[in-house]
Amino acid sequence: MTNPTPVSLAALFAEFPFSLLAGEPDSRPISGIVADSRAVRPGNMFVAMSGGSSDGHRFIPSAVAAGAVAVVGEQPLDGLAVPYIRVQNARQSLAHLAAALYSYPARKLTMIGVTGTDGKTTTSNLIYQILLATGIKAGMISTVNAVIGDQVLDTGFHVTTPDAPDVQRYLALMVKAGLTHVVLETTSHGWAQYRVDACEFDIGVVTNITHEHLDYHGSYEQYRAAKARLFTSLADTRSKARGNIRLAVLNRDDVSYEYLRNMTPVRQVAYGLGEGADVRAVEIAHSADGIEFVTEGSGLRVSIKSNLLGSYNVSNCLAALTVSVTGLGVEPEVAARGIASLPGVPGRLERIGMGQDFDAIVDFAHTPNALRNALLAAREILATRPPVGEGGGGSEASPPRVIAVFGSAGLRDREKRRMMAEVSAELADLTVLTAEDPRTESLDGILGEMAEGARSIGGVEGKSFLLVPDRGEAIRFAVGVAKAGDIVLACGKGHEQSMCFGTTEYLWDDRTAMRAALADLLGVEGPAMPYLPSRDKPEYEWLA
Repeated sequence: MTNPTPVSLAALFAEFPFSLLAGEPDSRPISGIVADSRAVRPGNMFVAMSGGSSDGHRFIPSAVAAGAVAVVGEQPLDGLAVPYIRVQNARQSLAHLAAALYSYPARKLTMIGVTGTDGKTTTSNLIYQILLATGIKAGMISTVNAVIGDQVLDTGFHVTTPDAPDVQRYLALMVKAGLTHVVLETTSHGWAQYRVDACEFDIGVVTNITHEHLDYHGSYEQYRAAKARLFTSLADTRSKARGNIRLAVLNRDDVSYEYLRNMTPVRQVAYGLGEGADVRAVEIAHSADGIEFVTEGSGLRVSIKSNLLGSYNVSNCLAALTVSVTGLGVEPEVAARGIASLPGVPGRLERIGMGQDFDAIVDFAHTPNALRNALLAAREILATRPPVGEGGGGSEASPPRVIAVFGSAGLRDREKRRMMAEVSAELADLTVLTAEDPRTESLDGILGEMAEGARSIGGVEGKSFLLVPDRGEAIRFAVGVAKAGDIVLACGKGHEQSMCFGTTEYLWDDRTAMRAALADLLGVEGPAMPYLPSRDKPEYEWLA
């Protein structure tokens, strides 16, 4: 990735929006900004941040020894051989300094921010496809990748919003590539850690705000407040050559609506399924091939057809269409073509076919709400099929089932473990509870908590739910018991490429695991089942 042109220390602070507590920026050139002392190169500026697992101020001497020519931090410090600029909040300062280093690329772009608990990546991809259908030169930064013209950059294994210097570097590359619009998926961690400050958003859209990340944020209220920063920031966006849109696109059906409506200081438009929405969906129809509905409101009426499955994707399509038509002035028919052109999103209700007579689907659902939506989508698929006994099925044939495979992460929100098991016990015919990034927690302990959730609403172990600790074996079991017409739904990992046991990330892809299990079942050529330590370490020795 191209390095920035060096900028003087004084120039980096020329438009700094906060007061300096100490230090005087001078004219020395800065070639890069890093917050990890191990990544310092000669000519860099090191930003020492407090909090997290360690205090960056401890590593200032090693950063200077590695060639840092200036340091930014929060704590009082004298006698440093290079300029030391003391600020109130180093983490927030990092975003603005990174933007300055790259000459404030967001000011040259129309910035569309997408936030929410579930549906962010799908909605971002829908908006991106609409922009491409319109002929707009657009880029996208999601938790899956960054798309810059024909270049696709992987943003990592377990990722949230990229760090501030990476975000600004991506934006600068987009400006250099001649792009005019950017869709940026923003997470609550990204907002709480100021990673997308200085992005100067023109449009903000929310999918929903439900139960998630309470281990980090402490409460739903704080989690919701972090996401609300997208909408409060719209008022601070500077005037741009393409004009100031400053539009908030809110979900009228979501519990967050009233809160965000009251928090948002700019123009708003609400989408949803009910009469109170400015843009709403009517005449909704589901099929095994996707969804169809009519969008009406705000002077428009257009038919929408999407390859995506499930009622919740009606909402995601509405969000994308509202952003495009109301916010950017895209013709409704063009927006409809863009939505129809999206074949799917990696790891989001992604079908895996190896010639089996049942559906095998991988989905990223890792929250109670997302799991509920995924299971409801599976139920909607089953509802489109002929009743048992028609088409040669035979009157004694068993009705098709939904078989769910999922787990819950270690060192994360414990409350959702029970909640997700309860959701699956309610909506799935058979639930297989398994590993999902146990980290340094006891996998048995996690599964025990989930089992209690399933039992609490009538689940019976060995009948309606099972515990299979190794995820590969859990997927093998699920496809092994599936009958014609069933749906096997593996949730929680989606597009992710690794799973954490202890402190080690093991290569893992649910889609590869599903193909491996199907290949074994059918006796056809396929990939090997990825390895996890739970396969041959039943006593969970990785915890030692």
